Amino acid sequence: MSLSIVHTRAALGVNAPPITVEVHISKGLPGLTMVGLPETTVKEARDRVRSAIINSGYEYPAKKITINLAPADLPKEGGRYDLPIAIALLPASEQLTANKLD
Repeated sequence: MSLSIVHTRAALGVNAPPITVEVHISKGLPGLTMVGLPETTVKEARDRVRSAIINSGYEYPAKKITINLAPADLPKEGGRYDLPIAIALLPASEQLTANKLD
């Protein structure tokens, strides 16, 4: 159905390597799969992002959602990916257009 890509940064010591958040929404059983070596805190983002989207007046898609945090070899930790995931989820679900995010 739809793919949305958002660029962000990780915190790795004094470095901030680039991270790409890719959200793909497709037909299938509703659910969320997160790939790309996410730590437990990042996996818990599914509940925080869902609540934030619903409480902001948007609709959480009842479809198959796949979130890829790239590069896969870099560990992702903390809640810093919640906002990039939410921002990528809205255009992927066609609730926002990409030009509104520019």
